[in-house]
Amino acid sequence: MVYAESRVTSANEQNGEGQSGMSTGILARQDFQVLIDALHGAGYAVIAPTLQDNAIVYDQIARVDDLPIGWGDDQDGGHYRVKPRNDGMLFGYAVGPRTWKRWLFPPRTVLWSAQQTAHGFAVEEEKPTTERYAFLGVRSCELHAIGIQDKVFLEGQHQDKIYADRRQNALVIAVNCSTPGGTCFCVSMNTGPKVEAGYDLCLTEIVSADRHVFLIEAESERGADILKALPLTAANEGHFNAARAVSDQAAQNMGRALDTDGIKELLQSNPEHPRWDDVADRCLACGNCTNVCPTCFCSTTQDITSLDGAQAEHSRVWDTCFSFDFSYTSGAVIRGDNRSRYRQWMTHKFANWIDQFDTSGCVGCGRCVTWCPVAIDVTEEITALRDVERQ
Repeated sequence: MVYAESRVTSANEQNGEGQSGMSTGILARQDFQVLIDALHGAGYAVIAPTLQDNAIVYDQIARVDDLPIGWGDDQDGGHYRVKPRNDGMLFGYAVGPRTWKRWLFPPRTVLWSAQQTAHGFAVEEEKPTTERYAFLGVRSCELHAIGIQDKVFLEGQHQDKIYADRRQNALVIAVNCSTPGGTCFCVSMNTGPKVEAGYDLCLTEIVSADRHVFLIEAESERGADILKALPLTAANEGHFNAARAVSDQAAQNMGRALDTDGIKELLQSNPEHPRWDDVADRCLACGNCTNVCPTCFCSTTQDITSLDGAQAEHSRVWDTCFSFDFSYTSGAVIRGDNRSRYRQWMTHKFANWIDQFDTSGCVGCGRCVTWCPVAIDVTEEITALRDVERQ
């Protein structure tokens, strides 16, 4: 089996800080605001799920009431709708269209700017961000996605300083998934739904007829420091059993499944498969799949000059392998049709990525399936390739 086996590292490990041992407690639902206040008090801007424009997206919040309390979602290929729940859960939804890379690898980053002076131009390099983020509500698949981007930006011969600065200033508060979406297949990719590592704090939301509490666990010293500010009670075996049941139930309710056995060889040995023509007839080359993907990292640079020519900015912006100019090389576009672009994306994501980074580029979050306007399903496409090969 080929899985997304990236090593998920915590923010503390990025800083080289030591581990303090596991700390655990129970946080009552009515005290959840204390956690948010403690994060603010420690100097973090809290990024968390919130309901905006009929979608659950990540954004900065100030209060517990900013969370999508009592809201879930319904997802399928090319379909997303929020829907009310009757249990008042804070995290009773699957992942939405935004990903945490928006804050670690922003859609637009100014690399340098220039200002005209009496003696020419003064060029100033963009200063590293000093803002510290607390990511509240990170799912296991997303932790693995962050781990994959750590490989891309932090390992190897060249480290991306912009990503490194943002990563080491991020406090990760994970949440064990209780309600996977109709397009989720993290079990197939061995990336969830239970959080295993890579967090500073981890929450499991436990809801029953007589209680609404959070089992909260610390894996790092920074996480343990936050715990000290919370009104916790001791966790007992019943809490741990309930938390395990949450993850077990989520694992049994995946919306999709994918056979990953030999997937690298399957894709790399079928560049001329007729299925690529079939998917090309449906693909709009809109790039939605790459924009919502938590691991895609392609970028280009863009120069903007003021109308009077006195100011200029050189920025890094997200790009997609579905854009026409993406493969422009030496006066020609190498991948000039949808067939070759889709084949490039899928083969890179599920096969060539393994050659580059020793991991799959997919974590099974299902976003690319949900947010594809024509409902192209990667699990369906790979299954089709496999079925024809077996004939």
